[in-house]
Amino acid sequence: MTKPHNIRRGVSLYSYQYETFLRKMTLDDCVAHAAGLGARGIEVVSEQSFTGFPDVPEEQIAGWFASLERHGAYAQCHDMFLDVKLYKDRKLNFGEMVASLQRDLRFAKRLGCRNVRVIVNTPPEVVVACVPLAEELDVRMGIEVHSPFHFDHPWILRYTELTRATGSDHVGYVPDMGMYTKNYPPVFRDRFLRLGATSKIVEFILEAHAARVLPDYVLMDVRKLGGNAVDLQMAETLRHNIWSNPRRMLEFMPWIFNIHAKFYEIDDSGREPAIPYEEIIPVLIEGGYDGHLSSEYEGQRHIEDAFEVDGREQVRRQQEMFKRLLGEV
Repeated sequence: MTKPHNIRRGVSLYSYQYETFLRKMTLDDCVAHAAGLGARGIEVVSEQSFTGFPDVPEEQIAGWFASLERHGAYAQCHDMFLDVKLYKDRKLNFGEMVASLQRDLRFAKRLGCRNVRVIVNTPPEVVVACVPLAEELDVRMGIEVHSPFHFDHPWILRYTELTRATGSDHVGYVPDMGMYTKNYPPVFRDRFLRLGATSKIVEFILEAHAARVLPDYVLMDVRKLGGNAVDLQMAETLRHNIWSNPRRMLEFMPWIFNIHAKFYEIDDSGREPAIPYEEIIPVLIEGGYDGHLSSEYEGQRHIEDAFEVDGREQVRRQQEMFKRLLGEV
């Protein structure tokens, strides 16, 4: 029997990026599908969902709230991006980065979102500078702890040091479950084979990932084995697909505002073969996590060359898995 918990289910509209781009789903379709699965907490990628972002007309905002109400959903997180290369000849300076994040905080408030997912490349000093506005708006900022970053990475440790010093409860984390890639994703493997990877070298890379061999060593060995360009591309993915211990989240649980429930596929058995949610969710329950599991389907880019993408079905499968692991009837 599952222990009592306060974990809610949600969906990041990033999951429907393929269907949105091809105009197969509207914003209202996305909200309807998620809410229809009982995943009522909606995480929005505003550049994907709103025309003209950040200058979104009021009628679009009104349509957003009407859609949420119609389907019994609610806004819970706005994903921000920091366009440090907005200009061709220079990167954004500190003041411009602060202004960009402040813009997103205000936009999150317009959308009714309590949380902002702060993209991981955002300097911690920028987040600290935005604390007064976040507190004024009552919108929480959570840095996305995204693979190959993890809670003990120097960048995240620096963020922790500076944000904790503010004493604010409006700064924290949005862990992405991609940093818990225990098994090499089958959809990655199959795509590289279709692209011309060498079967023997593919098996070598899979064994190296399972043994947690450092990616630099794997790359050197693949070169020695005479690997082609595709083999080397596959070996490079080991840098990004790391395995970290999910129990490391326990220390940070009071500051975790949202969970990006990354997944590459839910297979016919109802499991994610790469990311062990059967290990992750018990840790969240043990730690008293109070927030959303936000489905983030990212397998579409790895199958679209050969198969029809069905983000809706994949999200449905993950939500069914969550219901089982969370002890929902």
